[in-house]
Amino acid sequence: MTEPTLFAESGFLRIRMDLAYDGTNYSGWSKQPDRRTIQSEVENALQKLTRTPVDTIVAGRTDAGVHATGQVIHVDIPDMENGPYAKKAEWNLADLPYRLNRILDEDIRVLKVGVAPVGFHARFSALRRHYEYKIVDSNRSILPLRRFDVAPWYRPLNIDLLNASSALLLGEHDFAAFCKFRAGGTTIRTLETFEWQRNADGHLVAKIVADAFCYSMVRNLVGAVVCVADGRFPIQWVKDVLSNRVRISDSLVFPSRGLTFVQVDYPSDDQLLARIETTLRRRNEED
Repeated sequence: MTEPTLFAESGFLRIRMDLAYDGTNYSGWSKQPDRRTIQSEVENALQKLTRTPVDTIVAGRTDAGVHATGQVIHVDIPDMENGPYAKKAEWNLADLPYRLNRILDEDIRVLKVGVAPVGFHARFSALRRHYEYKIVDSNRSILPLRRFDVAPWYRPLNIDLLNASSALLLGEHDFAAFCKFRAGGTTIRTLETFEWQRNADGHLVAKIVADAFCYSMVRNLVGAVVCVADGRFPIQWVKDVLSNRVRISDSLVFPSRGLTFVQVDYPSDDQLLARIETTLRRRNEED
């Protein structure tokens, strides 16, 4: 695994940016040739303002169509106050959200920008990531303004069965059965929260929290527990799938439209470097 860059180079400043976006019209976060992605749009906007190439590091690489209300990135930009670019500055940090949002399309918003504390790394400093998944069951209609935010399901879902089967997946496990294969990546994760409730609109909302997630893990988990909640499989089936570590069928993977990345937790500033060391050591051991 490539070691992360812990500090900005001389003449550059590391900033933290909090983002929200509607992922409907994007091929996910990560840059891809000939595809429109969140990362490419954000970096292009930053480069227009800084007039220098930038590389963003994200807390959670969301898949195509997945949304975010609390995504976090860091990026090293020219230090406009103290670095060699200072006298050429035509903007300052306080103006950055406003100026970026004027460049970006309205389905991506920069919520806030600040100087990152020493040792901050958006990905490897993170303690845990929070997601939500929303479902409208029983083949009920989805209001037009919610059509990109909620996934439909044609059968009624028993919320008690959803919660009972979800609880069996909590803890540290090898989630290989619920992740799409990626070379060199570990599938060992600690799932801290996986619980469901019905909101005021009657939508089923899952809160899903883990130290990290592998590719398509959340949508695979949702698809598996829905198989129990609509009566197709007994509760123990979920535990058996986890134990067997055999990849579940793609037909059980729920659509990206119902998934939203909502929050990232970080330790206190004086624990950021220690958290990076812990994360990298664990990843290396698991790989």
